[in-house]
Amino acid sequence: MYIPLFMFLALFIGLLSGIPIAFVLGFISLGFAWILWGVAGMNLIISAAWGAMNDFTLTAVPLFIFMAMMLEKSGLVTDLYNCFYKWSGGLRGGLAVATILVGTIIGAVSGVIAAGVIGLGLIAFPQMEQFKYDRKINLGSIMAGGTLGQLVPPSICMVVYGAITGVSVSKLFAGGVVLGVFLALLYSVYILTRSYFNKDLCPSLPVDNRATFAEKISSLRAIFWPAILIISVLGSILSGASTPSEGAAVGALGSVVFSLATRRFRWKIFWEVAIQTLKVTSMVGWIIFSAKTFGSVFSGVGGNALVTKIATSVPGGPWGTLILSTAFVLFLGMFLETVAMIMLAAPIVSPLLVSLGFNPLWWGLIFMMLLQVAYLSPPFGFALFYLKGVTPPKITLEEIYWSSLPFIGIQIIGIILVIMFPILALWLPNLL
Repeated sequence: MYIPLFMFLALFIGLLSGIPIAFVLGFISLGFAWILWGVAGMNLIISAAWGAMNDFTLTAVPLFIFMAMMLEKSGLVTDLYNCFYKWSGGLRGGLAVATILVGTIIGAVSGVIAAGVIGLGLIAFPQMEQFKYDRKINLGSIMAGGTLGQLVPPSICMVVYGAITGVSVSKLFAGGVVLGVFLALLYSVYILTRSYFNKDLCPSLPVDNRATFAEKISSLRAIFWPAILIISVLGSILSGASTPSEGAAVGALGSVVFSLATRRFRWKIFWEVAIQTLKVTSMVGWIIFSAKTFGSVFSGVGGNALVTKIATSVPGGPWGTLILSTAFVLFLGMFLETVAMIMLAAPIVSPLLVSLGFNPLWWGLIFMMLLQVAYLSPPFGFALFYLKGVTPPKITLEEIYWSSLPFIGIQIIGIILVIMFPILALWLPNLL
């Protein structure tokens, strides 16, 4: 009974030590397996690692990463922001709303959070600073918009979650489309409402800085290629014409075509993107491998049974268990990288909730929303550090922390609404 608790205690001590999560999980797994079972424990580790790496669905991960990196190097973020900036500049809060909308589109053509947050941080932050936008709205909208790639397909986390739990990745993508737009709408309503009642919070652009109608029409060309790419990738996956892995291959090729069409293709850039893709994919692979072995050892020592026993004894029956599971994932999100969260929490929590009668797709989409909260959650939310890395030194990490809180609150409101009204998440998957 106490061994699973010791494993989690060792995990958090390792995280606090600053050692990368993949190595913390791997060393803990190897150590406990060897101490408890010797050679048989090593066989368990090998079997778990082989099972994790032998999943064909995961081939979509490097392809989506390549697509995101290629689009970022090709100036997609700049083009999109310039377009929305011209259309919304005359509106109070318009630049912040443009940031949210650009983040949504970036998510739909890349699915990599770093590309969204870093790109918007470099482009949108100086613009909103120049026109005296409230600093918290400025920073918060960049993080909120940039992390929508976690929810808007093609999301790498959805691919990993589907591979681990057996939930259809295509249906997760379909639900993610609706929930991503839904959250973008909630963010925009929040920004516009506050700006309406406080005219100095996020002022509209001076008349001299606003685009003419002809410039607005001309800027729409920036949307053409991203729209083609979204239709090609998501359309082929959602229609059933291709698997997520095949759709990812279409997206990777489409990103190269985009760079050629915009005359920004360079062999040096292609090489940099290939090396960066290799690095990120290797990191994700190590996390998947280590978390899978940790989960196997944790299950072997009775950890899953212990968690199930604790969860089912919670007052409130299945709904009490759902609330506890949600709180558990939110807690993990304060400390763990999202892929590690999926590998650790999904094999334990998801089967438990499905056995209690909850729709596996519905819970999977809620899980994805919880992962998006994790990106913004202090103290270790990745988006916080991505943004800190591209903002001026005068912007403190504490200021970024405080800026994230209103948008975390909006995310939690969105999760509560999806729990209360499951049709919000399921109508499009059911329609398809």
